[in-house]
Amino acid sequence: MTQTPFISHSPSHGARTWTCAPPPAEVLDFHAGLPGYAPTSLTELPALATELGVGRVFVKDESSRLGLPAFKALGASWAIHRVLSQRTDGRPVRLVTATDGNHGRAVARMARLFGQSAHVFVPDGVHPTAVAAIADEGADVTPVAGSYDDAVRQAAEAAQDRPDAVLVQDTAWLGYEQIPGWIVEGYSTLFAEIDAQLGAAGAGSPGLVVVPAGVGSLAQAAVTHYRSRTAIRAPAALMSVEPDTAACVLASLGRREPVSVPTGTTTMAGLNCGTPSSLAWPFLRDGLDAAVAVTDADSARAARDLAAAGVSSGPCGAASLAGARAALTGEGAAGRRTALAVGPASTVVLLSTEGSAANPHLQETRP
Repeated sequence: MTQTPFISHSPSHGARTWTCAPPPAEVLDFHAGLPGYAPTSLTELPALATELGVGRVFVKDESSRLGLPAFKALGASWAIHRVLSQRTDGRPVRLVTATDGNHGRAVARMARLFGQSAHVFVPDGVHPTAVAAIADEGADVTPVAGSYDDAVRQAAEAAQDRPDAVLVQDTAWLGYEQIPGWIVEGYSTLFAEIDAQLGAAGAGSPGLVVVPAGVGSLAQAAVTHYRSRTAIRAPAALMSVEPDTAACVLASLGRREPVSVPTGTTTMAGLNCGTPSSLAWPFLRDGLDAAVAVTDADSARAARDLAAAGVSSGPCGAASLAGARAALTGEGAAGRRTALAVGPASTVVLLSTEGSAANPHLQETRP
């Protein structure tokens, strides 16, 4: 049997006792004022709780967020709002970004909402339907014959070449961290909603939160949320999930330093990233409890099972269920469950970051 690609911190590392500053409190109020805002669903799935051997399982369903089929609009809207609020000359701004799908469409949609233009660079491997959806938002789209990292470099160069352009990228590197930081802050609304929804369901604080990771910005937001809540007696364990063909967070945690990995082809296109964000890395290193990698087949099975339970989930979103299965069941699960402090009474939250409409690969992999 193939060993599960899984790494966890030793109990002495103290990921659950590490703390950081909370996100700005005004982000949720900003999102609540946007057209079409409503909290996305948190759906309880008792059958999954039985399968995983835990008390309760909830899926945060991001299949319809501000009119788009993925969570990315939260970060793009807040970051673009911050960019525009700092410009006092009133001149139009060209918002430039690279994407492997959802972020680019979110930037294009928010550019249109705020009366600006957008230019999106798209690497190999993004489905033509997803590319067309970005163009349909009114953005200029440039295909890149290369990886996501190649597309990011080209977008950064393009933004430098125009005085009216601003790069709105959801990964950071040395010298470019402010705007990616705003994007991470935007994601905090998702976790504030989860708190309220778990409270309403009588579930209290989660024991485990499972987060899909590309460059790690959403995982950084999860760490920021849960590691800033110092009054919680039993902090949540946090676990990232990546494709086994692009597991840069898992590899970096194993080395205890950020590393780049070669990326292959995966239906989890939004997670097909080879280098962790420099801004996210310290949070991932110190605040994550574990990382796991899953196959396309694992994700496709999870998406089918979620669909059968009434949750629309694309391959990236379904990666959370695939990762929970890999960590909590199968050979060696007892040790992994101990590392995560997950038991039969635990509450598990799975972040389903996109609906099936966000990623046409899902339909093509169904039997």
